[in-house]
Amino acid sequence: MKILFAASEAAPFAHTGGLGDVIGALPKALGRLGHDVRLIMPLYRTVDAQRHQLRIVTSGLSVPAASSPQAVDVLEGNLSSEVPVYFVRHDPSFDRDGLYQTASAEDYPDNAERFALFCRAALEVCRQVDFQPEVLHAHDWQTALLPVYLKTTLYNDPFFQKTATVFTIHNLGYQGLFPSEVLPKLMLPRELFTPAGLEFYGKGNLLKGGLLFADLLTTVSRRYSQEIQTMDQGVGLDGILRERKGDLFGVLNGIDPEEWNPADDPHIVAHYTIDDLSGKARCKTDLQERFKLPVKATVPLLAVISRLVEQKGLDLLRDILETLMTLNVQLVLLGSGGKELEATFHEAAAKYPSKLAVRIGFDVPLSHQIEAGADLFLMPSRYEPCGLNQMYSLVYGAIPVVRATGGLDDTIAQFDPVTGQGNGFRFEDSTADAFLQAIRQALVLYHEKALWHRLITNAMAADFTWDRSAREYGQLYRHAAEKKGKQ
Repeated sequence: MKILFAASEAAPFAHTGGLGDVIGALPKALGRLGHDVRLIMPLYRTVDAQRHQLRIVTSGLSVPAASSPQAVDVLEGNLSSEVPVYFVRHDPSFDRDGLYQTASAEDYPDNAERFALFCRAALEVCRQVDFQPEVLHAHDWQTALLPVYLKTTLYNDPFFQKTATVFTIHNLGYQGLFPSEVLPKLMLPRELFTPAGLEFYGKGNLLKGGLLFADLLTTVSRRYSQEIQTMDQGVGLDGILRERKGDLFGVLNGIDPEEWNPADDPHIVAHYTIDDLSGKARCKTDLQERFKLPVKATVPLLAVISRLVEQKGLDLLRDILETLMTLNVQLVLLGSGGKELEATFHEAAAKYPSKLAVRIGFDVPLSHQIEAGADLFLMPSRYEPCGLNQMYSLVYGAIPVVRATGGLDDTIAQFDPVTGQGNGFRFEDSTADAFLQAIRQALVLYHEKALWHRLITNAMAADFTWDRSAREYGQLYRHAAEKKGKQ
């Protein structure tokens, strides 16, 4: 099939987290299955045009905008040999320090206009390169207007007459909420600015547009697709999602084995496999040295790589930290986010320098080194649409301790020492006590050498490659196209 991916970020060009990882990998897996996949994204200042060998396709392409048509340039690169990538260059919108926020972590006030322009540009680029997608796959609020445009202002456009739309919610908590006065700038019919349309408690909600107008909806795990239909996790949109439950599917994300594989990872000091784990011990020593922790092979080394926000449950870690530091463990933490949590963990690291080490920031090579060197990986998320770190951890033999929610529930099975089945440790209640109990269970098993080895081999044997997910998406694309054909 001919498939256009539209997204606001993609690794390795520009990304801030899980969305970029997904967009950097899933199109490649679909391309390997024989689909004609193209990706389009904005050309940010951080995209290294020379390194990625970008070339200009067209200059001065006219794109409709609220005030007057805007001229954009289109550049082309490659995600892989199977997947071309188109970049929309509009310097007033995208030549900035950050993708979505200023250096002081404030959202750009014109984000709605920026990404509305990108959505319209994506459609004009399709015409320019004569690519008529059978399926347009949009991701998160930044591209949620694409299904809206195709079902409203461009409904009778013959070029897109057969284009079905699939909209993926990577995290329902990020909805693209803007003051109501922004809505007229989005080039949409006025009748959409009602509670039945994009209005949401007096504001404009871009993600809501994708939920209402896309032919099919997906989320990034089966459990999360169920959770977001509840008042607890529906973030005000559960009613719409329940109404559309027949069009809502959960497809678990995957991981890229070219990027995450301890057998040939260029970022780690020693390579290892499920059949030869000796390199993991060397990686643990390297990690302890990097974080200036005592080099002790027998001490369980726990790890966290996370945004330091409430969603990720890092306040639960804060609440058990004093108790945890009384145990025979070491803990390394890499992340950034809430200033209070950052300060709390920094202070604790100063108090327990031989047990706790903290690095504030985003560091891809270091995240690989942490996964390779850690014995246990902690993810106490309050909600987790999919989660990728628990999958990375499994592949690297860092045993996950997770809260059973969203994709964590779909991927981590409680280890049973009697049957030898399972790949990690889970807890149900989002409480500090439940989290601590799960960690204690893991620490007891850590000292049972035979059982721990069985657990690591179970973890590393798991298959979470993108090929599995791509096959599921291929079936959904055919379903979307068939549904579109009946409209």
